[in-house]
Amino acid sequence: MAPEIVTIPCRSDNYAFLLHDKASGATAVIDVPEAAPIRAALADRGWTLTDILITHHHDDHIDGVETLKAETGARVVGASADSHRLPPLDLAVAEGDTIAVGGLNGDILDVSGHTIGHIAFHFPGVVFTADSLMALGCGRLFEGDAPMMWASLSKLAALPEDTIVCSGHEYTSANAAFAATIDPDNAALKARTEDIARKRASGAPTVPSILSEELATNPFYRAKAPEVKARLGMAGAPDVDVFAEIRRRKDAF
Repeated sequence: MAPEIVTIPCRSDNYAFLLHDKASGATAVIDVPEAAPIRAALADRGWTLTDILITHHHDDHIDGVETLKAETGARVVGASADSHRLPPLDLAVAEGDTIAVGGLNGDILDVSGHTIGHIAFHFPGVVFTADSLMALGCGRLFEGDAPMMWASLSKLAALPEDTIVCSGHEYTSANAAFAATIDPDNAALKARTEDIARKRASGAPTVPSILSEELATNPFYRAKAPEVKARLGMAGAPDVDVFAEIRRRKDAF
């Protein structure tokens, strides 16, 4: 039975997600930018929080963790490599570990780059990527470097192309504007940009996305494309070097 996923807007542009196992009733929240919207989403559905899954240590992903832990007693799970700057963990995990939310079994992926120790949670059909792979983007390299982030993005690219990608922010409109400067002739990007504009005009979120969409339109994944390399004056350059140049341009955009 497929899990139920709920997207919860938090703060000004963050997202948290609920992952609900219908068979057991277990429910996890992935990241807690603030407690109140998550509390309300659980109450609206009559769900009990059993697990709090943390992707990385930035305040806008953990500020509500200790409040929800105190209210629910939910198990707190995060990266062992990041545990020194996370709220207290009940379970520390690393790449290669698995985690169960009721009957749902997920894999831990190390997706360092935005931060060192950033993890993603991959359950069948869905991956929670926070600030690693984002809708039409990727996180700034605050702690890692371009080869590290490119390796993380490549790892995520190897998942099934119909995987739902649940990322951490509503940055998609701005990301689309930048993508057009890198890949202006991409018909799939143009169509996606129009869809994003419709969604935002109605107040709908643009997250989650689908991995196949990211592979076709995300400018960072398009670092592989010969036409993108040529446009950047980097024909024949290694993919990772093109990725680094695109990241540099995005930082200055």
